[in-house]
Amino acid sequence: MATEPGLGIEAVNAYVGRLCVGVRDLFADRGLALDRFENLMMDEKSVNLPCEDAVTNAVNAAKPLVDAMTDDERERIELVVVGTESGLDFGKPLSTYVHEHLGLSRRCRSFEVKHACYGGTAALHTAAGLVAQSPVPGAKALAIAADAPSKAARGTYWEPSEGAGGVAMVIGREPAVLDLDLGANGFHTYEVMDTARPSLDADLVDSDLSLMAYLSCVQACVQNYCDRVPDTDVFETFDHLAFHTPFAGMVKGAHRALLRSQHAVAADRIAADFAERVAPSLHYPRRVGNLFSAALYLALCSLVENAEFDRARRIGLFSYGSGCASEFYSGVVPADAARAVGPAPDRSVGALLDERHSLTVAEYDDIADADRRSFGVRSATFDSGDFEPFFGKQFAGQGLLVLDRIDEFHREYRWT
Repeated sequence: MATEPGLGIEAVNAYVGRLCVGVRDLFADRGLALDRFENLMMDEKSVNLPCEDAVTNAVNAAKPLVDAMTDDERERIELVVVGTESGLDFGKPLSTYVHEHLGLSRRCRSFEVKHACYGGTAALHTAAGLVAQSPVPGAKALAIAADAPSKAARGTYWEPSEGAGGVAMVIGREPAVLDLDLGANGFHTYEVMDTARPSLDADLVDSDLSLMAYLSCVQACVQNYCDRVPDTDVFETFDHLAFHTPFAGMVKGAHRALLRSQHAVAADRIAADFAERVAPSLHYPRRVGNLFSAALYLALCSLVENAEFDRARRIGLFSYGSGCASEFYSGVVPADAARAVGPAPDRSVGALLDERHSLTVAEYDDIADADRRSFGVRSATFDSGDFEPFFGKQFAGQGLLVLDRIDEFHREYRWT
C-alpha cells in the first residue's frame, strides 16, 4: 500500500443545510415506536427549503473550496463529477449547473454518476483515476456527492433518517485529507431490490432486505480487500473505520457483524472498539441524517474533525449503494488533516451544524408541503418571501445558491 502522499482528497467541505428538525419530535408526531428511535441513534436531520435541490446542495458544498483556490489552481480543475440519486433530467446532468455556478473553466469534463448511495464513491474514484492519468502537472478534479430527498417517505420509519445536503472533495496530488492506498480495494456487487425510486412519488424500501444486503456486503468487501492486500487484519491495520451511514444504529450493527466475521470477539471488546475507532465518524451523521451518495463522506468529515490525528493514521472506508454495489478501501489521513476540512481553516463542519435553525414538526411539514422542485417540473417560481421567516434568518446575505425559477424545465438559480 502507498505510504507517501500521492493521490487523494486535498480538501473537503460539507453543506449540511440551514434548517433541521428533531428526530425524536418526528417519532412522537408520527406515532412511531420509540424503541425503534433508540435503535436509530439519531438526534436531528437536516432539512432543505423548497428553493434548494441537489444542485444547490452540491454548489454550496463546493464553493468555499473553489473560492479558496488561486486562479491557477481553479484553471487546473479538469473534471466536475457529481454522484447523486436525486437527478433532475434523464439526459442533462446536474453537473452542468454545478460547473456553471462554480464559475469554472470551460476546458473541463462534466458528468453525473448514479448508483444509489454508492454514487459519491463512484465519483471519487473516477476523479482520482482521471487525475492520475492527466499529463498536466497539478491537475485537479471536483468530486461531489449531493442529494435532496422527496417527501415520498413521509410517515414511514425512513422519514426520520433522511437528511439533506452534500459533500464536495478536491481531488489531486497533494492529499491533505486522505491519501488513497492505490490498489487497496475490496468489492462486492449483485442485483437486489432493497430500495428503489421508480417514480416521482414512490420510494420503495424493503428495510429487512436492505439491512441484510448491507451486512453481507461489508463482510464480503472486507474479505475481498484482505484477499487482495496480504497481511490485513481488521483490528490492527486500520486506526479508524468509517461506514456509509443511513443511520448510526445500522453502522453499529455492521461493525459488530464485521468484527465477529473476522475474529472470535467478546462483546466488551467490540463495544470498546466501536467507541474508539468508529464513534467519532458518527457525530455529524447523527445530526444530519442519511445524505445518501454523500453519507460516507460526511462520516469522513466527522471522523477527521472529531478523532485525534496528531500523526498520520490509516483508515478503512466502507461504501454501499442499494441495488447493489459496495466497496471497502483505505487511505492515510495525515496529521492535522482537520485544517483541510470545512469551508475555511478556522470554520469547521461542526460549526455549520450549530448554525442551523431548529424547526418544529409543524414548520417542517409546511416546508415539505410546499416542495415543487423535483424531477419533471416544467415551470415554477420560488419567491423567497414564501419561505419566511427562515429564508431571511438563515439564507439572506449568506452567499448561498438557491433555486429561483424553472422555465420550460430549465433551472435558473441565484445567489442570496
